[in-house]
Amino acid sequence: MDDAYFTIGMAGHIDHGKTTLTKALTDVDTDRLKEEREREVSIEPGYAPLETKDGSHVSIVDVPGHERFIRQMIAGVAGIDLVVLVIAADEGVMPQTKEHFQILEFLGIQHCIVAVSKIDRVDAELLDLAIEDIKESLAGTIFNGGPLVCVDSVSGKGIDQLRQQIVFELEKTEFRDAYGSFRLPIDQVFTVKGQGTIVRGTIYEGIVQKGSTLTILPGGFKVRARQIQVHRQDKKTSRAGQRTAINLGGVNKEDIQRGDVLVASDHFLVTNTIDVSLQFVDQLSSPVKQRMPVKVHTGTSEVMGKIIFFDRNEVNRNHDAVLCQIRLEEDIVVRRGDRFILRRPTPVETLGGGWVIEPKGSKYRFGEATVEMLQKKKEGTPDDLVKDVLMKHKLLDVKQLIQYTSLDEHAVKTAVDKGVESGHLLPVTGNKYALTNDFTIMKDMVTGQLQYYHRDFPMRPGISKAEIVQSFSGQFPKRLMEFGLESMLASGAIQKDKRFLALSDFTPHLPGKWKAQMETAIGQLEADGLQVKKWDDYMVHKTVPKKETVELNAYLIHTEQAYPLTNEHIIHHQPFTDALAVLKVNTGELFGLKEAKDALQVSRKYLIPFLELLDQHKLTKRVGDKRKWVI
Repeated sequence: MDDAYFTIGMAGHIDHGKTTLTKALTDVDTDRLKEEREREVSIEPGYAPLETKDGSHVSIVDVPGHERFIRQMIAGVAGIDLVVLVIAADEGVMPQTKEHFQILEFLGIQHCIVAVSKIDRVDAELLDLAIEDIKESLAGTIFNGGPLVCVDSVSGKGIDQLRQQIVFELEKTEFRDAYGSFRLPIDQVFTVKGQGTIVRGTIYEGIVQKGSTLTILPGGFKVRARQIQVHRQDKKTSRAGQRTAINLGGVNKEDIQRGDVLVASDHFLVTNTIDVSLQFVDQLSSPVKQRMPVKVHTGTSEVMGKIIFFDRNEVNRNHDAVLCQIRLEEDIVVRRGDRFILRRPTPVETLGGGWVIEPKGSKYRFGEATVEMLQKKKEGTPDDLVKDVLMKHKLLDVKQLIQYTSLDEHAVKTAVDKGVESGHLLPVTGNKYALTNDFTIMKDMVTGQLQYYHRDFPMRPGISKAEIVQSFSGQFPKRLMEFGLESMLASGAIQKDKRFLALSDFTPHLPGKWKAQMETAIGQLEADGLQVKKWDDYMVHKTVPKKETVELNAYLIHTEQAYPLTNEHIIHHQPFTDALAVLKVNTGELFGLKEAKDALQVSRKYLIPFLELLDQHKLTKRVGDKRKWVI
């Protein structure tokens, strides 16, 4: 297990021998603070390396046991993999010991060893009674039936057996993922003369490298990891599960506090509203009421907030998990699945604990519909969560999926790969993803829009790409729309005529209702040659609506059956072609107005616009007061 890194919590009531036991196991005195030595009480968590024969990298956290230091105790056990619960044989299970049971269980600690300490202070009969009392207290908890080792730290009895039991339990423990984005909840901040600001904590996930740029959240300060130490030894890297100290450049000690989180990516969300699954303690001193002030401990942070219920107004006794929300007075950094403890500020007591369903909660209506929504989120697999956020946002990259699902990077990438392989997810340009079903719906909607458009405007070539993208802007992101349209063009589902899009089998045409009258007007236009009347005059005796008259004009020009001569006149393609041929035959390489008029026999009213039209079509080119043939 050379690549395994674990943190062990040494927990228990005050004066039950945690610090002495830690020293017996590691030969390190964790009562490092002067006031701790003077009072013989652990105020802050102390840390020591434990050497094991199998090569595992293990840190022991000596967690404060006094009730007044419960905050530090919660911060200490956050991020541990195994608990050694120390209970003195001469005192047995104490009220704070039972509270520690609850906190450890709420924090999701799965592995526990009970160390019955100070066994040399009691006789065999009292030891048996203490063991029986411990077993009864553990009944009904997740630690029921767990291993129990009797030790005496002064004489050394049972220390080797405890060390062996720790190794055995760690072999069954899944060590923390080092492949996610680096995250370290800070529980200690201090300065060392000549070195600057140093933070310490247990790395929840990922790896940190010396020299890397990091961010302190929720403040958003950018810092650099100048030096990394694990148990006073310099390291180039440190990884999930390791107790680590990092010397930070670019920040002052006053800018950081316990509860801040050091991260290496922008995947992590800063939030003040969390949707949670909350399990209450078996007995509350008084009911927990709607919007009651509560104190939330998660990671190393401690924040005041209000509890929001959606299906009740109070909780007195409840054995089932309650799906609710906590609105906080300060920003915190959490991910889905993070554990928390809830405490009453006054009278001080542990109310319960649970885990974060949604780190970035919103305001919801009171009622069963909200509870059902939260239940669906709670039960959702990574595949479900990725699908749900894509249903809402339509197009996201991996970074955004990590943020919106609050899953770790590995879980998101696994879900995305699985979705792409099964065909449920579609890779889109820019390393973004969409639901294949949404993509199909979008294409069907585009097809439907074009069908209706061709029916209503049969003479138009289609809809501009920009207009289609804009028309669906409220339903689909621009990039997804553009990708979809390009896909439809590539597959032949639609066609493109200049800037216009149309169905692949569509050709602009005269509407059946007005076709005969329109064909008559077109024939008259052709017969008039270059000396055409105003366009409206061709339609004046027709019953064709004004709107259709305008549409026909645009249709003839777009299909090049006619060309615009002036704002009010158009000429038919055939007379234009005929006149072009006559003019070409009857003029030289350079010609002026007189030569053109002699050739075409039309007045300047029509001649000048016709010649300008030739220039526009790049058939001729102005040279002074003459024109030169280009063709």
